[in-house]
Amino acid sequence: MSNNGLKSGSNLEKVLKAGHFAFTGECGPPKGANVEHLKEKFEHLRGKVDAVNVTDNQTAVVRMSSAAASAIMVANGIEPNFQMVCRDRNRLAMMADVLGVYSLGVRNMLCLSGDHQKFGNHPQSKNVYDLDSMQLIAMVKKMRDEGKFINDEDIDVPPKMFIGAAANPFADPYEFRIYRLANKIDAGADFIQTQCIYNMPRFRDFMKQAVDMGLTEKAYILAGVTPMKSARMAQYMAKMVPGMDVPEELIERLKGAGKGNQAEEGIKFAIEQIEEFKEMAGVSGVHLMAIEWEHKVPEIAERAKVLPRPQID
Repeated sequence: MSNNGLKSGSNLEKVLKAGHFAFTGECGPPKGANVEHLKEKFEHLRGKVDAVNVTDNQTAVVRMSSAAASAIMVANGIEPNFQMVCRDRNRLAMMADVLGVYSLGVRNMLCLSGDHQKFGNHPQSKNVYDLDSMQLIAMVKKMRDEGKFINDEDIDVPPKMFIGAAANPFADPYEFRIYRLANKIDAGADFIQTQCIYNMPRFRDFMKQAVDMGLTEKAYILAGVTPMKSARMAQYMAKMVPGMDVPEELIERLKGAGKGNQAEEGIKFAIEQIEEFKEMAGVSGVHLMAIEWEHKVPEIAERAKVLPRPQID
């Protein structure tokens, strides 16, 4: 363990360890080498969130590398949560990238499987999946805690990462979801960010199971929130996005708001969710994924009463 029992010393880790309700954001790197565009997006999040997820070729669409975008954030005084997917790299490249981003100041990482390439804009590309997300979590933990590579050779300066994983409480088979979460925590996940939540009764049930199984004692769970911009977006997510559970009554609620007011209604629902998550047993924070809506984050944070963010030395 590094300084005073911290695993990585990241701001996100300190906020969670101190018992504050964490609030993280997200930023997709540009489809190009447009650094100015990246900076413009993350400036909206400065001071409003504890860390910013940097996506890794999300939906299998080519973007600036998450490692480079994370390094640019570090250089600009914003804490990234570097995402890594198993789809695009073998274990050599994964270990090299973990060492690389750590050397550039990155202290949080999220370990993901990655969407299959057939969903993206290069469906003919070859995927790798040398390791799965469980093995990736275990690999980073071994590198950090044992100072060893997968082959048991010693690492010269181990990467002290705060290790994250994703959980989808809604995919089928639903009964298995909680055990998959348990396996990720056993593999070494320090924190969990969930898929965006719309079906609140189902999520309450999932969290109750997590608390009853003692999982929330071992890892911090951040509930995923994506504000809906319109009833059309809600219908699209309900039909087209795998493992997404959008109740019909939410779609009706957005429709009922009428033209021009649907985005506001979507934000209202997101704020109601955040207020409930603050009180929900076992939930340690919220991960706000305002996809291409970063400029709305300050307003949402303000209205959800999660500002100012804690400053921890």
